[in-house]
Amino acid sequence: MDSARPEIETALRSFLAEDLGFGDITTNALVKPGTLATADVVCNEPAVVAGLVESLALLELVGCAGKPNVQDGGRVSGGTRLLGINGPGRSLLIVERTMLNLLSHMSGVATATAELVAIVKQANAHARVACTRKTLPGLRYFEKKAVELGGGDTHRLRLDDAVLIKDNHLSLSGSISDSVKTARSKVSFTKKIEAEVTEPAQAVEAALAGADIILLDNMEPGDVRKTVSLLERKNLRLRILLEASGRISKQNIADYARTGVDVVSIGSITHSARSIDVSMDVKAATSKRRASS
Repeated sequence: MDSARPEIETALRSFLAEDLGFGDITTNALVKPGTLATADVVCNEPAVVAGLVESLALLELVGCAGKPNVQDGGRVSGGTRLLGINGPGRSLLIVERTMLNLLSHMSGVATATAELVAIVKQANAHARVACTRKTLPGLRYFEKKAVELGGGDTHRLRLDDAVLIKDNHLSLSGSISDSVKTARSKVSFTKKIEAEVTEPAQAVEAALAGADIILLDNMEPGDVRKTVSLLERKNLRLRILLEASGRISKQNIADYARTGVDVVSIGSITHSARSIDVSMDVKAATSKRRASS
């Protein structure tokens, strides 16, 4: 995902511009030009860290330098120093909130993902936890990357990644069987075709039509088990991947994993993850520290 660096830099610049407006009037009034400073970024609670690469890029954009003490994807305890920073004092204060907001949000997504992955692996060692496209506009890359760092599967990043036939498509295109076959005839052979179903019989229809993946949407765990058993009895289970999605939470995700599905997808790890408490302590640079920087 990091191959999209030019686009990511553009996004980071826009985040800074959104916060800066026509200038930081507080900093400009109080901090003299040329004042040098150092800072420590600290994670104040246990977390899986995500967003350090982006933090370093933001610092570079404003003429500061950062040195990470941990790596993205690493687990840390409360009080861990994540980054040491030096640079112009004005620049540090300008970048502070944007950097901390992104770092705390991405770390929150990664931490929430890691927690769910651990729960699912205990219930079904072969099942994956995946996110969805329920991401905040402008933040999809960052939230999906955080899911990956937390051990989850990013699912589709964009609409051009794979075919996913949902109920609203069927309202306009016809039956599951016809839609799967039409998509197969029109879409590149390199793209997977997934069909959303809401009952066991539809899962059989999708499998017989040639779907690669079947999404069991808003089904209770008992109905998911019935669907898995039906596909097994009809010798269709090994042909396809099964994904459970909808109404899944931390409280019931293990129940879904135990049904025998291959993937459990959950939107809350991106759209509702709690931000991690991250702070930055800025100090005027001493002559000794200026020399070392």
